[in-house]
Amino acid sequence: MRYVRMPIEVESPEEYGYARIRWNLSESSVADRRLSDLGLTFPDLTLLYTEHRGSARLRELIAAEGAGVGADDVLVTNGAAGALFIIATALLAPGDHLVVIRPNYATNLETPRAIGCEISLIDLAFENGFRVDLEAVAAAITPRTRLISVTNPHNPTGVMLTAAEQQALADLAARHGCRLLVDETYRDLSFDGPLPMAASLGPHVISVSSLSKAYGVPGIRIGWLVNSDPALQTLFLAAKEQIGICGSVLDEYVAEQVLARRADLLPPIVAEMRARLDLVADWMAGENRLEWVRPTGGVVCFPRMTAEPPGGVEGFYRRLLDEQGAYVGPGHWFEIPDRHFRLGYGWPTRAELENGLKAISAALRG
Repeated sequence: MRYVRMPIEVESPEEYGYARIRWNLSESSVADRRLSDLGLTFPDLTLLYTEHRGSARLRELIAAEGAGVGADDVLVTNGAAGALFIIATALLAPGDHLVVIRPNYATNLETPRAIGCEISLIDLAFENGFRVDLEAVAAAITPRTRLISVTNPHNPTGVMLTAAEQQALADLAARHGCRLLVDETYRDLSFDGPLPMAASLGPHVISVSSLSKAYGVPGIRIGWLVNSDPALQTLFLAAKEQIGICGSVLDEYVAEQVLARRADLLPPIVAEMRARLDLVADWMAGENRLEWVRPTGGVVCFPRMTAEPPGGVEGFYRRLLDEQGAYVGPGHWFEIPDRHFRLGYGWPTRAELENGLKAISAALRG
């Protein structure tokens, strides 16, 4: 494994320093919550080694969202990032091949690269609404292909696969004897309703998700992978045990309380994100220096500059931060030209979002 730091982490607000940013529109989650926001206090928990797969109650709560999926099909991990690392290191070896639909979460590219895999990239194009080209995916598969990787709802565009497209990817992977990895971290923030959990489409499909994005609790580091192949789950469990044995008693307790109240917590979050998306859409309608594909899920979008701004693209980002105090995620975080940027509308307050949008418009004008 040859590790390389990912630009999205090197340049993240927590590394750069939150105090240096006034209007932070680079985040990819809803606002961070406090324990008091959730009405939580800790009981007198015993700080023991937890169940290696994750607590039974937590796994039951996760599995309840997937038709035909049970608690034994769930492995609780250290965030979605931990799940993705387990999957890559358990399934891939030097010389293996995978197909990655890009943009994608950076771990789904960098970990296979560190292993020494060959990657075929299927780039989503603005011109066709960031839809997946199923024919291109099929053409990229080789006898050495072990994995097809996609995010849904998509990060950073906010575009969702249709149910038919997700099923077609699952069928394609099955025909070629490889596995389909679907990063569903934003599944609970699907504005027209979530698709079926991908893992319910067959034992060759792996779902990954977490509580970080939709529920605003990234600090508890709870994610999971779901897969109905018992042999594969045993392999993933072996990887988890060698990495960290088990999870945190405190983290899993918080996660149980959050998911147990999902029916109460989630609807107001989704309603607020819809309203914020409308706010961004109104701004985009009046901003002729940008174009976009309107998201159907998540809390991010991926606008593109219609022309070179004064001083070039680099000048725009410099003005945006140094003069306007606003921060967005440049395209190179996702191996895409910097004429694109990820705009997160879920994390800031409404006032901060509005000020950040004004800052972007000012920076575009020079």
